[in-house]
Amino acid sequence: MGKPSGFLEYGRKKAHYRDVKERIKDYRAVEKTLSDAEIKKQAARCMDCGVPFCHSLGCPLYNLIPEWNDLVYKGKWKDAFERLSLSNCLPEITGRICPAPCEAACTLSVSDSPVAIRSIELAIIEYAFDKGWAGILKPASETGKKIAVIGSGPAGLAAALTLRKKGHAVTVCEKDDNAGGILRYGIPDFKLEKWVIERRLDMMKKSGIVFKTGVEAGVDIKAAELRKSFDAIIITAGAGEPRDIEAPGRKLKGIYFAMDYLSASNKFVSSGSKGEPAVSAKNKSVLVVGGGDTGSDCIGTARRQGAKSIYQYEIMPKPPEWDKSWNPAWPDWPLILRESSSQQEGAEREWSVLIKSFKGAGGRVAGAECVRVKWEKDSRGKMSMTEIPGSSFSLKMDLVILAMGFVRVEHSALLKSLSVEFDSRGNIKTTDDYSTSVKGVFAAGDASTGASLAVRAIFHGQRAAFSADAYLIG
Repeated sequence: MGKPSGFLEYGRKKAHYRDVKERIKDYRAVEKTLSDAEIKKQAARCMDCGVPFCHSLGCPLYNLIPEWNDLVYKGKWKDAFERLSLSNCLPEITGRICPAPCEAACTLSVSDSPVAIRSIELAIIEYAFDKGWAGILKPASETGKKIAVIGSGPAGLAAALTLRKKGHAVTVCEKDDNAGGILRYGIPDFKLEKWVIERRLDMMKKSGIVFKTGVEAGVDIKAAELRKSFDAIIITAGAGEPRDIEAPGRKLKGIYFAMDYLSASNKFVSSGSKGEPAVSAKNKSVLVVGGGDTGSDCIGTARRQGAKSIYQYEIMPKPPEWDKSWNPAWPDWPLILRESSSQQEGAEREWSVLIKSFKGAGGRVAGAECVRVKWEKDSRGKMSMTEIPGSSFSLKMDLVILAMGFVRVEHSALLKSLSVEFDSRGNIKTTDDYSTSVKGVFAAGDASTGASLAVRAIFHGQRAAFSADAYLIG
């Protein structure tokens, strides 16, 4: 429980961001880290709350948060690492990019600022890497079973790690040139530097996990060959079908999906090349459509590329502002206005804006016709929008980035060849044990749940691996 009076003696201390003027000049991590001494004080704030909502309701991984908080406060870092490893095989990822629903559910959030759980989690795993505790996996025995994991995003990496611990021979197939999926290509370096991924991949390879990159399952390796060569398959291909916008002028040049834009930037940054990426915002006026995390990542990327101006339009209404340290919706995630590190770097944000059409010049996008909308609930509580008369306006821009999320998993050649069933939303249909309609084929992460948080993908990847393990040894 940490120090009994810790939550009374110490205030919450967050890891600060680097200065805006400094950080927009590079792609290095924006967030700083707290010292070990500061982390111990933050762990001391964990209170004997009876029901640890952080663990039981907030954390998708059901991390044993109070236990490792107490161990960190007592200086028992190795024990804390072992507790953390029981539920999370990728804490260096969640410790950097997770929005921390555990903190929203922290009992201190009833009337005070929560324990800095995410910072403590990151400190534990980095301490473990520094001491050499987070080393090569050594299964107690080899099962002789072979399993293929399709996709190397958070769900795929979690599944591969879990299966290797069980002693199975694991091969990860990734269609891109390097492993990491959305962690590598969709999340900018200023949020997740790629050495973090490389360090984990190196450990996985030394543990015996095989990565086949630049290989598209179902095309380069046919479904029949996968079924013949492996005893089981786990599909963790992510939610690859982006949500589009139906508006006149959509086909004009200069309009990109967010993942295409971010991927081009990440590849350019990783290459160390000079010049500009394939899609650049330099000296351009940029419109980001979508107000979520991905849209925020696009803002930060455009700012570093030298955008002239940046606008972010969201069709949904503006969330209520909240300036208190406690959670108004405790223990649930509060739907309040937030400002990301990228938005702090400069963007004109607008809510309740509908894009009616895009205008072009010479075949390229040059502007948008927009209208403001009003949202209201009907008698059944369903939200609907109506256009506000006389609220139309125009915006001039040179680059449009569509960051409106994903609708479903991509119906790839592999899924078609395997003839897996899909649910009503078009994602892979699975049972409670992550089995698909095809025997020996499992699915996890966004491919089956729809687009969600990386921490949830890790949870489902681990759970699907447990089910696949039971199938393999049953």
